[in-house]
Amino acid sequence: MRLAFFGSAPFATPILERCLAGGQEVCALVTGPDRPQGRGRTIVASPLVDLARAAGARVLQPRRADDAGFLSELAALGPEALLVASFGRILPEQLLALPPRGAYNVHASLLPRHRGASPVQAAIRAGDETTGVCLQRMVLALDEGDVVLARSTPIGAAETAGELLGRLALLGAEVALDALELIEDGRASFTPQDEALATYAPKLAKADGLIDWSLSAVEIDRHVRAVTPWPGARTSLPDGRALGIARARALDEVRLTDPERLACRGSVLRAGESLVVRAGEGALEVSEVTPAGKRTMAAADWLRGARLAGDAALGGAE
Repeated sequence: MRLAFFGSAPFATPILERCLAGGQEVCALVTGPDRPQGRGRTIVASPLVDLARAAGARVLQPRRADDAGFLSELAALGPEALLVASFGRILPEQLLALPPRGAYNVHASLLPRHRGASPVQAAIRAGDETTGVCLQRMVLALDEGDVVLARSTPIGAAETAGELLGRLALLGAEVALDALELIEDGRASFTPQDEALATYAPKLAKADGLIDWSLSAVEIDRHVRAVTPWPGARTSLPDGRALGIARARALDEVRLTDPERLACRGSVLRAGESLVVRAGEGALEVSEVTPAGKRTMAAADWLRGARLAGDAALGGAE
């Protein structure tokens, strides 16, 4: 099938690779403009752009999806279908209506659960045991189109959003190829979503990384994994400096003799081989931290130079 592929790295990269290797004719890649990266702010092309150019596909990088010039150029390429994977912009009606065989989105959840921009993070934060990937027919409403194909996968007990996203991208490549074959052969079935089961996962902001120590240790564990690698979980030290929490786990129980310390949320209960912090219920054992302006390191290494006071508490105003 002749496709126009819309997407952004990293989620879309293995999906585009499989489309190019799997016999689909990708006539165009539509992705965002190249952006400056690193300390030198050097403009670096997306790996998607490199893949598309190596395959001889046209690369289109419009600033707006409703730009008249872009729409005209895409229409001239004659795509039969659009395939979208983490494009990050709303597609206008005239774009959805352009291809004769429809527009389809690879979504990293089991719809209708976790519609929206951050389904992977939402699944971890909610404590879901299973998630997956759907290929859905795109409509003007957000992620509400009929589902063509879905596949599930368990979520690891310690898996971060970044790790899970990588696995779902590979699964999404399989789902996309199989679903496109069904559509091309006329064997696809389109299953409406159950609106009663719909949940939403809005786009994350940097502020969403802040840890609320009044939550239970289990909830904070999920929060840390859900916002890793971005925006990153963080709290504050007694002196107001930020401290990133890169890896942690909820403890089943904490045995201490000081009831006042146990009652204070955010209190540092232990500071040795790991950092143990009182939560609203239970305690969180932190094994890796990211001090402000430094690399991620083992909590034990950081604690040797941190010199936390015996009555230290985390989570003050930042």
